[in-house]
Amino acid sequence: MQKPAFDRTDRKILETLQGDARLTNQQLAERVALSPSPCLRRVRALEESGVIRQYVALLEPAKIGLGLLAYVTVKLEKRGKMPVEQFTRSVLAWPEVIACYAMTGDMDYLMRVQVENLDHYSRFIMEKLLKQPGVIDIKSNFVLERVKDTTALPLQQLA
Repeated sequence: MQKPAFDRTDRKILETLQGDARLTNQQLAERVALSPSPCLRRVRALEESGVIRQYVALLEPAKIGLGLLAYVTVKLEKRGKMPVEQFTRSVLAWPEVIACYAMTGDMDYLMRVQVENLDHYSRFIMEKLLKQPGVIDIKSNFVLERVKDTTALPLQQLA
């Protein structure tokens, strides 16, 4: 995959928006030392190219009653027709799963699961995950402390 060409101004725009996407175009332009019109053109180009995927509000899970974060690895049965499509559809419908990745290695999927508490987690595992056809093993790891949690991607490779 070819890396798109970025200049220092594009990188500064991306760094600034990753820190605060609620800035007005005027504020962003001032921070990246551009006038508003060229700044807006650059942001729109980054959006249209897919570099800027979306804008979101990041919520504090504990303040909305979701105090338990677990990382769950899932292994699916390999014999016969693998139930990957059905598993994927189910994962997309489960609000507790906030991220899911197909993986290499011993397990097939890694899921980030955010729930209220251990009872909620237990219900999720017993009533949803373990009822999926082809799930033969899961392993759970619970987060004790958030050491680093950022959505900002490193951009030094754009220099």
